[in-house]
Amino acid sequence: MSSRCDLIVRGGTLVLPTGLARADLAVSEGRIAGIGPDLNLEAGEVIDATGLHVMAGIIDSHVHFNEPGRTEWEGLASGSASLAAGGGTAFFDMPLNCLPPVTDAASLELKRAAALRESVTDFAIWGGLVPGNADHLGPMAEAGAIGFKSFMCNSGVDEFQRADPGTLREGMKRAAGLGMLVAVHAEDEDLARVRTAEAHARGTDVGTWLTSRPVELELEAIRTAVDIAGETGCALHIVHVSSPEGVALASDARAKGADVSIETCPHYLLLTERDVVERGAPAKCFPPLRSEAQRRGLWAALDSGLIDTVGSDHSPAPPDMKRSSDFFLNWGGISGCQHGFGLLVSEALTRRPPKEALPQLSRLLSANVARRFRIDRSKGRLAEGYDADLTLLSLGSPHVLSNAELLYRHRQGPYDGRASTVGIVRTLVRGRTVFSEGRVAQGARSAQFIRPT
Repeated sequence: MSSRCDLIVRGGTLVLPTGLARADLAVSEGRIAGIGPDLNLEAGEVIDATGLHVMAGIIDSHVHFNEPGRTEWEGLASGSASLAAGGGTAFFDMPLNCLPPVTDAASLELKRAAALRESVTDFAIWGGLVPGNADHLGPMAEAGAIGFKSFMCNSGVDEFQRADPGTLREGMKRAAGLGMLVAVHAEDEDLARVRTAEAHARGTDVGTWLTSRPVELELEAIRTAVDIAGETGCALHIVHVSSPEGVALASDARAKGADVSIETCPHYLLLTERDVVERGAPAKCFPPLRSEAQRRGLWAALDSGLIDTVGSDHSPAPPDMKRSSDFFLNWGGISGCQHGFGLLVSEALTRRPPKEALPQLSRLLSANVARRFRIDRSKGRLAEGYDADLTLLSLGSPHVLSNAELLYRHRQGPYDGRASTVGIVRTLVRGRTVFSEGRVAQGARSAQFIRPT
Protein backbone atom coordinates (compact mmCIF):
# COMPACT_ATOMS: atom_id res chain seq x y z
CA MET A 1 0.00 0.00 0.00
CA SER A 2 1.24 3.50 -0.87
CA SER A 3 2.15 5.91 1.94
CA ARG A 4 -0.58 8.24 0.70
CA CYS A 5 -4.30 7.70 0.12
CA ASP A 6 -7.30 9.77 -0.86
CA LEU A 7 -9.25 9.32 2.39
CA ILE A 8 -8.86 7.86 5.86
CA VAL A 9 -11.79 7.09 8.12
CA ARG A 10 -10.12 7.15 11.53
CA GLY A 11 -11.01 5.67 14.87
CA GLY A 12 -14.33 4.03 14.08
CA THR A 13 -15.54 0.61 15.12
CA LEU A 14 -15.63 -1.36 11.87
CA VAL A 15 -18.24 -4.05 11.28
CA LEU A 16 -16.04 -6.65 9.58
CA PRO A 17 -16.96 -10.14 8.36
CA THR A 18 -15.10 -11.46 11.41
CA GLY A 19 -16.80 -9.15 13.91
CA LEU A 20 -16.24 -5.66 15.37
CA ALA A 21 -12.83 -4.01 15.44
CA ARG A 22 -11.65 -0.51 16.24
CA ALA A 23 -9.51 0.44 13.23
CA ASP A 24 -8.80 2.97 10.55
CA LEU A 25 -9.90 2.48 6.96
CA ALA A 26 -7.97 3.92 4.00
CA VAL A 27 -9.48 4.64 0.59
CA SER A 28 -7.73 5.11 -2.75
CA GLU A 29 -9.44 5.57 -6.10
CA GLY A 30 -12.81 4.64 -4.63
CA ARG A 31 -11.73 1.33 -3.13
CA ILE A 32 -10.67 0.22 0.31
CA ALA A 33 -6.87 0.31 0.28
CA GLY A 34 -6.14 -0.73 3.85
CA ILE A 35 -7.66 -1.55 7.23
CA GLY A 36 -5.77 -1.48 10.50
CA PRO A 37 -5.23 0.31 13.80
CA ASP A 38 -3.63 3.77 13.57
CA LEU A 39 -2.70 3.63 9.89
CA ASN A 40 0.37 5.78 9.31
CA LEU A 41 -0.67 7.34 6.02
CA GLU A 42 -1.04 10.77 4.53
CA ALA A 43 -4.53 11.44 3.22
CA GLY A 44 -6.26 14.08 1.15
CA GLU A 45 -9.27 13.87 3.48
CA VAL A 46 -9.72 12.56 7.01
CA ILE A 47 -13.07 11.62 8.57
CA ASP A 48 -13.07 11.32 12.34
CA ALA A 49 -15.26 8.31 13.13
CA THR A 50 -14.47 8.18 16.84
CA GLY A 51 -17.49 6.83 18.68
CA LEU A 52 -19.17 5.70 15.46
CA HIS A 53 -19.73 2.28 13.90
CA VAL A 54 -18.78 1.82 10.25
CA MET A 55 -20.72 -0.76 8.26
CA ALA A 56 -20.49 -1.84 4.65
CA GLY A 57 -22.94 0.33 2.74
CA ILE A 58 -26.54 -0.87 2.71
CA ILE A 59 -27.61 -2.41 -0.62
CA ASP A 60 -31.37 -2.07 -1.02
CA SER A 61 -32.36 -4.70 -3.56
CA HIS A 62 -36.02 -3.68 -3.65
CA VAL A 63 -37.16 -0.14 -4.45
CA HIS A 64 -39.71 1.48 -6.75
CA PHE A 65 -38.34 4.88 -7.77
CA ASN A 66 -40.79 5.06 -10.70
CA GLU A 67 -38.68 6.83 -13.28
CA PRO A 68 -39.03 7.38 -16.16
CA GLY A 69 -42.74 8.05 -16.47
CA ARG A 70 -44.12 8.45 -12.95
CA THR A 71 -41.69 10.88 -11.38
CA GLU A 72 -44.64 12.59 -9.68
CA TRP A 73 -44.72 9.46 -7.50
CA GLU A 74 -41.01 9.60 -6.57
CA GLY A 75 -38.13 9.81 -9.05
CA LEU A 76 -34.52 8.67 -9.07
CA ALA A 77 -33.12 11.90 -7.64
CA SER A 78 -35.38 12.09 -4.58
CA GLY A 79 -35.46 8.31 -4.15
CA SER A 80 -31.69 7.85 -4.16
CA ALA A 81 -31.20 10.89 -1.91
CA SER A 82 -33.63 9.39 0.60
CA LEU A 83 -31.86 6.07 0.40
CA ALA A 84 -28.50 7.73 1.08
CA ALA A 85 -30.03 9.50 4.08
CA GLY A 86 -31.04 6.07 5.32
CA GLY A 87 -27.53 4.64 4.95
CA GLY A 88 -27.99 3.13 1.50
CA THR A 89 -25.17 3.11 -1.03
CA ALA A 90 -26.82 1.14 -3.85
CA PHE A 91 -30.32 0.18 -4.93
CA PHE A 92 -31.95 -2.24 -7.36
CA ASP A 93 -34.90 -0.51 -9.03
CA MET A 94 -37.95 -2.61 -9.78
CA PRO A 95 -39.29 -2.85 -13.36
CA LEU A 96 -42.84 -1.65 -12.73
CA ASN A 97 -44.59 1.62 -11.84
CA CYS A 98 -42.27 3.37 -14.30
CA LEU A 99 -43.42 4.11 -17.85
CA PRO A 100 -42.53 2.21 -19.88
CA PRO A 101 -42.05 -0.76 -17.56
CA VAL A 102 -38.71 -2.51 -17.92
CA THR A 103 -39.78 -5.53 -19.95
CA ASP A 104 -37.21 -5.32 -22.76
CA ALA A 105 -33.66 -4.09 -23.31
CA ALA A 106 -34.74 -0.73 -24.72
CA SER A 107 -36.76 0.17 -21.62
CA LEU A 108 -33.90 -0.98 -19.40
CA GLU A 109 -31.58 1.39 -21.25
CA LEU A 110 -34.02 4.28 -20.71
CA LYS A 111 -33.95 3.68 -16.96
CA ARG A 112 -30.17 3.19 -16.91
CA ALA A 113 -29.63 6.53 -18.66
CA ALA A 114 -32.01 8.30 -16.29
CA ALA A 115 -30.32 6.84 -13.20
CA LEU A 116 -26.85 7.79 -14.46
CA ARG A 117 -28.11 11.38 -14.69
CA GLU A 118 -30.07 11.55 -11.44
CA SER A 119 -28.89 9.05 -8.84
CA VAL A 120 -26.56 9.89 -5.95
CA THR A 121 -25.88 6.20 -5.26
CA ASP A 122 -24.88 3.24 -7.39
CA PHE A 123 -27.72 1.19 -8.84
CA ALA A 124 -28.85 -1.95 -10.61
CA ILE A 125 -32.04 -2.54 -12.59
CA TRP A 126 -34.54 -5.38 -12.44
CA GLY A 127 -36.03 -6.65 -15.69
CA GLY A 128 -39.67 -7.68 -15.74
CA LEU A 129 -41.08 -11.15 -16.40
CA VAL A 130 -44.59 -10.73 -17.83
CA PRO A 131 -46.79 -12.65 -20.26
CA GLY A 132 -45.38 -12.59 -23.79
CA ASN A 133 -41.87 -11.25 -23.10
CA ALA A 134 -39.88 -14.48 -22.76
CA ASP A 135 -37.86 -13.62 -25.88
CA HIS A 136 -36.79 -10.34 -24.23
CA LEU A 137 -35.20 -11.98 -21.18
CA GLY A 138 -31.92 -12.78 -22.96
CA PRO A 139 -31.42 -9.23 -24.31
CA MET A 140 -32.21 -7.79 -20.87
CA ALA A 141 -29.65 -10.09 -19.27
CA GLU A 142 -27.13 -9.00 -21.88
CA ALA A 143 -27.96 -5.36 -21.10
CA GLY A 144 -27.09 -5.92 -17.44
CA ALA A 145 -30.36 -6.72 -15.64
CA ILE A 146 -29.75 -7.84 -12.05
CA GLY A 147 -32.56 -10.40 -12.32
CA PHE A 148 -36.18 -10.78 -13.47
CA LYS A 149 -39.18 -9.79 -11.33
CA SER A 150 -42.69 -11.17 -11.67
CA PHE A 151 -45.99 -10.75 -9.88
CA MET A 152 -48.12 -13.78 -9.05
CA CYS A 153 -51.08 -11.49 -8.41
CA ASN A 154 -52.37 -8.20 -9.83
CA SER A 155 -49.46 -5.72 -9.71
CA GLY A 156 -51.68 -2.66 -9.33
CA VAL A 157 -50.72 -1.19 -12.72
CA ASP A 158 -52.26 -2.34 -15.99
CA GLU A 159 -49.04 -2.20 -18.01
CA PHE A 160 -47.30 -4.86 -15.87
CA GLN A 161 -49.41 -8.00 -16.04
CA ARG A 162 -49.16 -10.86 -13.57
CA ALA A 163 -47.27 -14.03 -14.47
CA ASP A 164 -49.60 -17.03 -14.38
CA PRO A 165 -47.98 -20.43 -13.71
CA GLY A 166 -47.41 -21.03 -17.42
CA THR A 167 -45.67 -17.68 -17.87
CA LEU A 168 -43.63 -18.28 -14.74
CA ARG A 169 -42.58 -21.75 -15.88
CA GLU A 170 -41.45 -20.55 -19.31
CA GLY A 171 -39.70 -17.52 -17.79
CA MET A 172 -37.90 -19.62 -15.20
CA LYS A 173 -36.72 -22.07 -17.87
CA ARG A 174 -35.27 -19.18 -19.88
CA ALA A 175 -33.77 -17.55 -16.77
CA ALA A 176 -32.13 -20.81 -15.69
CA GLY A 177 -30.54 -21.14 -19.11
CA LEU A 178 -29.23 -17.59 -18.82
CA GLY A 179 -27.92 -18.14 -15.28
CA MET A 180 -30.31 -15.45 -14.03
CA LEU A 181 -32.43 -15.23 -10.89
CA VAL A 182 -36.21 -14.75 -10.84
CA ALA A 183 -37.91 -12.84 -8.02
CA VAL A 184 -41.60 -13.24 -7.27
CA HIS A 185 -44.21 -11.23 -5.45
CA ALA A 186 -45.83 -14.24 -3.83
CA GLU A 187 -49.58 -13.79 -3.40
CA ASP A 188 -51.99 -16.09 -5.21
CA GLU A 189 -54.24 -14.16 -7.63
CA ASP A 190 -57.20 -16.53 -7.55
CA LEU A 191 -57.36 -16.50 -3.76
CA ALA A 192 -56.77 -12.74 -3.68
CA ARG A 193 -59.70 -12.11 -5.99
CA VAL A 194 -62.05 -14.29 -3.94
CA ARG A 195 -60.98 -13.02 -0.51
CA THR A 196 -61.06 -9.38 -1.65
CA ALA A 197 -64.57 -9.71 -3.08
CA GLU A 198 -65.81 -11.41 0.08
CA ALA A 199 -64.29 -8.77 2.35
CA HIS A 200 -65.35 -5.79 0.24
CA ALA A 201 -68.94 -7.03 0.36
CA ARG A 202 -68.77 -6.76 4.16
CA GLY A 203 -67.39 -3.21 4.33
CA THR A 204 -64.85 -0.63 3.16
CA ASP A 205 -62.97 0.17 6.38
CA VAL A 206 -59.34 -0.64 7.17
CA GLY A 207 -60.15 -3.55 9.48
CA THR A 208 -62.23 -5.24 6.83
CA TRP A 209 -59.52 -4.70 4.22
CA LEU A 210 -57.00 -6.46 6.47
CA THR A 211 -59.14 -9.62 6.34
CA SER A 212 -58.92 -9.63 2.54
CA ARG A 213 -55.22 -10.62 2.37
CA PRO A 214 -54.80 -13.55 4.78
CA VAL A 215 -51.50 -15.39 4.98
CA GLU A 216 -52.91 -18.27 2.91
CA LEU A 217 -52.43 -16.08 -0.21
CA GLU A 218 -48.71 -15.89 0.46
CA LEU A 219 -48.36 -19.56 1.30
CA GLU A 220 -50.19 -20.82 -1.79
CA ALA A 221 -48.06 -18.63 -4.06
CA ILE A 222 -44.82 -19.73 -2.40
CA ARG A 223 -45.79 -23.38 -2.90
CA THR A 224 -46.36 -22.75 -6.60
CA ALA A 225 -43.16 -20.73 -7.05
CA VAL A 226 -40.84 -23.19 -5.31
CA ASP A 227 -42.36 -26.11 -7.23
CA ILE A 228 -41.68 -24.40 -10.55
CA ALA A 229 -38.21 -23.34 -9.44
CA GLY A 230 -37.39 -26.91 -8.48
CA GLU A 231 -38.77 -28.23 -11.76
CA THR A 232 -36.83 -25.74 -13.93
CA GLY A 233 -33.64 -25.45 -11.85
CA CYS A 234 -34.08 -21.68 -11.65
CA ALA A 235 -32.70 -19.57 -8.81
CA LEU A 236 -35.71 -18.09 -7.01
CA HIS A 237 -35.85 -15.02 -4.75
CA ILE A 238 -39.08 -14.54 -2.80
CA VAL A 239 -39.49 -10.86 -2.03
CA HIS A 240 -41.08 -9.25 1.03
CA VAL A 241 -42.04 -12.44 2.86
CA SER A 242 -44.42 -11.21 5.55
CA SER A 243 -44.93 -14.25 7.76
CA PRO A 244 -42.91 -16.87 9.61
CA GLU A 245 -45.11 -19.48 7.93
CA GLY A 246 -43.90 -18.21 4.54
CA VAL A 247 -40.30 -18.35 5.67
CA ALA A 248 -40.78 -21.93 6.86
CA LEU A 249 -42.27 -23.04 3.52
CA ALA A 250 -39.44 -21.52 1.51
CA SER A 251 -36.84 -22.89 3.92
CA ASP A 252 -38.28 -26.39 3.59
CA ALA A 253 -38.00 -26.15 -0.19
CA ARG A 254 -34.40 -25.02 0.15
CA ALA A 255 -33.64 -27.94 2.44
CA LYS A 256 -34.98 -30.25 -0.28
CA GLY A 257 -32.62 -28.79 -2.87
CA ALA A 258 -34.39 -25.81 -4.43
CA ASP A 259 -32.23 -22.71 -4.98
CA VAL A 260 -34.39 -20.31 -2.97
CA SER A 261 -33.56 -17.11 -1.11
CA ILE A 262 -35.87 -15.19 1.22
CA GLU A 263 -36.26 -11.44 1.61
CA THR A 264 -38.29 -9.59 4.20
CA CYS A 265 -38.68 -5.86 4.84
CA PRO A 266 -38.15 -3.55 7.81
CA HIS A 267 -41.87 -2.84 8.07
CA TYR A 268 -42.73 -6.51 8.67
CA LEU A 269 -40.18 -6.58 11.49
CA LEU A 270 -41.18 -3.23 12.98
CA LEU A 271 -44.93 -2.82 12.46
CA THR A 272 -48.14 -4.83 12.81
CA GLU A 273 -51.71 -4.74 11.55
CA ARG A 274 -52.50 -2.44 14.47
CA ASP A 275 -50.30 0.20 12.82
CA VAL A 276 -52.43 -0.02 9.67
CA VAL A 277 -55.51 0.71 11.76
CA GLU A 278 -53.85 3.58 13.63
CA ARG A 279 -51.82 5.15 10.79
CA GLY A 280 -54.06 4.39 7.85
CA ALA A 281 -53.00 4.24 4.21
CA PRO A 282 -49.30 5.17 4.76
CA ALA A 283 -49.03 1.73 6.44
CA LYS A 284 -50.94 -0.18 3.75
CA CYS A 285 -48.88 -2.66 1.74
CA PHE A 286 -49.07 -5.99 -0.07
CA PRO A 287 -48.75 -8.49 1.57
CA PRO A 288 -50.23 -6.59 4.52
CA LEU A 289 -48.66 -6.11 7.91
CA ARG A 290 -49.36 -9.09 10.14
CA SER A 291 -50.10 -9.80 13.80
CA GLU A 292 -47.71 -9.15 16.67
CA ALA A 293 -47.19 -12.91 17.02
CA GLN A 294 -46.18 -13.16 13.37
CA ARG A 295 -43.87 -10.16 13.69
CA ARG A 296 -42.11 -11.89 16.57
CA GLY A 297 -41.99 -15.09 14.54
CA LEU A 298 -40.21 -13.24 11.71
CA TRP A 299 -37.57 -12.04 14.17
CA ALA A 300 -37.10 -15.61 15.36
CA ALA A 301 -36.65 -16.75 11.76
CA LEU A 302 -34.18 -13.94 11.14
CA ASP A 303 -32.20 -14.78 14.28
CA SER A 304 -32.10 -18.41 13.17
CA GLY A 305 -30.52 -17.47 9.84
CA LEU A 306 -33.51 -18.50 7.73
CA ILE A 307 -33.96 -15.04 6.16
CA ASP A 308 -31.31 -14.05 3.62
CA THR A 309 -31.85 -10.37 2.85
CA VAL A 310 -33.81 -7.31 3.95
CA GLY A 311 -35.02 -4.77 1.37
CA SER A 312 -37.18 -1.72 1.91
CA ASP A 313 -39.81 -2.31 -0.83
CA HIS A 314 -40.02 1.48 -0.94
CA SER A 315 -43.23 1.96 -2.96
CA PRO A 316 -44.43 5.58 -2.89
CA ALA A 317 -47.44 7.28 -4.43
CA PRO A 318 -48.89 10.81 -4.30
CA PRO A 319 -50.94 11.56 -1.16
CA ASP A 320 -54.19 11.83 -3.10
CA MET A 321 -53.85 8.13 -3.97
CA LYS A 322 -54.02 7.31 -0.26
CA ARG A 323 -57.04 9.39 0.82
CA SER A 324 -60.05 7.35 -0.27
CA SER A 325 -62.74 6.68 2.34
CA ASP A 326 -62.91 3.20 0.82
CA PHE A 327 -59.68 1.71 2.19
CA PHE A 328 -59.67 -0.94 -0.53
CA LEU A 329 -59.07 1.80 -3.13
CA ASN A 330 -56.00 3.35 -1.48
CA TRP A 331 -52.62 2.66 -3.09
CA GLY A 332 -50.79 -0.10 -1.28
CA GLY A 333 -47.15 0.71 -0.76
CA ILE A 334 -44.96 1.87 2.13
CA SER A 335 -42.42 4.66 1.76
CA GLY A 336 -39.60 3.34 3.92
CA CYS A 337 -36.09 3.50 2.48
CA GLN A 338 -35.00 6.50 4.60
CA HIS A 339 -36.20 5.58 8.08
CA GLY A 340 -36.61 1.80 7.90
CA PHE A 341 -32.99 0.61 8.03
CA GLY A 342 -31.83 2.81 10.92
CA LEU A 343 -34.93 1.89 12.87
CA LEU A 344 -34.29 -1.78 12.17
CA VAL A 345 -30.78 -1.45 13.64
CA SER A 346 -32.25 0.34 16.66
CA GLU A 347 -34.76 -2.47 17.20
CA ALA A 348 -32.11 -5.18 16.74
CA LEU A 349 -29.95 -3.57 19.44
CA THR A 350 -32.78 -4.01 21.95
CA ARG A 351 -32.52 -7.75 21.29
CA ARG A 352 -28.78 -8.37 21.06
CA PRO A 353 -25.54 -6.54 21.91
CA PRO A 354 -23.79 -4.70 19.05
CA LYS A 355 -21.09 -7.38 18.64
CA GLU A 356 -23.84 -9.85 17.68
CA ALA A 357 -26.50 -7.62 16.11
CA LEU A 358 -24.34 -5.52 13.79
CA PRO A 359 -22.48 -8.32 11.96
CA GLN A 360 -25.79 -10.12 11.48
CA LEU A 361 -27.46 -6.99 10.07
CA SER A 362 -24.49 -6.27 7.84
CA ARG A 363 -24.91 -9.70 6.29
CA LEU A 364 -28.65 -9.19 5.75
CA LEU A 365 -28.31 -5.66 4.37
CA SER A 366 -25.07 -5.97 2.41
CA ALA A 367 -23.01 -9.16 2.19
CA ASN A 368 -25.86 -11.59 1.50
CA VAL A 369 -27.39 -9.23 -1.05
CA ALA A 370 -24.09 -8.86 -2.89
CA ARG A 371 -23.49 -12.61 -2.90
CA ARG A 372 -26.99 -13.60 -4.02
CA PHE A 373 -27.02 -11.08 -6.86
CA ARG A 374 -23.42 -11.75 -7.95
CA ILE A 375 -21.90 -8.36 -7.19
CA ASP A 376 -19.79 -9.62 -4.29
CA ARG A 377 -16.47 -9.14 -6.06
CA SER A 378 -16.72 -5.41 -5.40
CA LYS A 379 -19.53 -4.71 -2.92
CA GLY A 380 -21.04 -5.93 0.32
CA ARG A 381 -18.18 -6.00 2.82
CA LEU A 382 -15.39 -3.99 4.41
CA ALA A 383 -12.28 -5.57 2.91
CA GLU A 384 -9.29 -4.45 0.89
CA GLY A 385 -10.04 -4.12 -2.81
CA TYR A 386 -13.78 -3.64 -2.31
CA ASP A 387 -15.66 -0.45 -3.14
CA ALA A 388 -15.48 2.04 -0.27
CA ASP A 389 -19.25 2.01 0.28
CA LEU A 390 -19.68 2.97 3.93
CA THR A 391 -22.52 3.65 6.34
CA LEU A 392 -21.45 5.50 9.52
CA LEU A 393 -23.81 4.97 12.45
CA SER A 394 -24.19 6.57 15.84
CA LEU A 395 -25.66 4.01 18.21
CA GLY A 396 -26.17 6.38 21.11
CA SER A 397 -28.32 9.11 19.65
CA PRO A 398 -31.89 8.82 20.90
CA HIS A 399 -34.30 10.87 18.82
CA VAL A 400 -37.85 10.82 17.49
CA LEU A 401 -38.36 10.29 13.77
CA SER A 402 -40.38 12.86 11.87
CA ASN A 403 -41.87 12.83 8.41
CA ALA A 404 -40.72 16.45 8.13
CA GLU A 405 -37.13 15.25 7.67
CA LEU A 406 -37.96 12.89 4.82
CA LEU A 407 -36.35 13.55 1.44
CA TYR A 408 -39.01 11.66 -0.51
CA ARG A 409 -40.97 13.58 -3.11
CA HIS A 410 -43.95 13.16 -0.76
CA ARG A 411 -43.20 13.29 2.97
CA GLN A 412 -45.30 10.37 4.07
CA GLY A 413 -44.37 7.18 5.84
CA PRO A 414 -45.39 4.91 8.72
CA TYR A 415 -42.62 5.83 11.20
CA ASP A 416 -43.53 9.41 12.11
CA GLY A 417 -43.18 9.88 15.89
CA ARG A 418 -41.31 6.62 16.42
CA ALA A 419 -38.31 6.66 18.78
CA SER A 420 -34.90 5.46 17.59
CA THR A 421 -31.48 5.24 19.20
CA VAL A 422 -29.55 4.98 15.91
CA GLY A 423 -28.56 7.89 13.70
CA ILE A 424 -27.21 7.74 10.14
CA VAL A 425 -24.26 10.13 10.42
CA ARG A 426 -22.67 9.77 6.98
CA THR A 427 -22.98 7.70 3.82
CA LEU A 428 -20.14 7.24 1.34
CA VAL A 429 -20.29 5.69 -2.12
CA ARG A 430 -16.91 4.56 -3.46
CA GLY A 431 -15.23 6.92 -1.01
CA ARG A 432 -17.39 9.96 -1.84
CA THR A 433 -19.59 11.44 0.87
CA VAL A 434 -23.11 11.53 -0.54
CA PHE A 435 -24.94 12.28 2.73
CA SER A 436 -23.84 13.92 5.98
CA GLU A 437 -25.08 16.44 8.54
CA GLY A 438 -28.68 15.76 7.60
CA ARG A 439 -28.41 16.59 3.91
CA VAL A 440 -27.22 15.26 0.58
CA ALA A 441 -23.75 16.44 -0.38
CA GLN A 442 -23.46 18.93 -3.23
CA GLY A 443 -22.21 17.43 -6.47
CA ALA A 444 -22.90 13.90 -5.23
CA ARG A 445 -24.26 12.58 -8.53
CA SER A 446 -21.68 10.25 -10.06
CA ALA A 447 -23.54 6.95 -9.91
CA GLN A 448 -22.36 3.74 -11.50
CA PHE A 449 -24.49 1.01 -13.05
CA ILE A 450 -23.98 -2.36 -11.34
CA ARG A 451 -24.05 -5.51 -13.45
CA PRO A 452 -23.98 -9.05 -12.04
CA THR A 453 -20.76 -10.91 -12.75
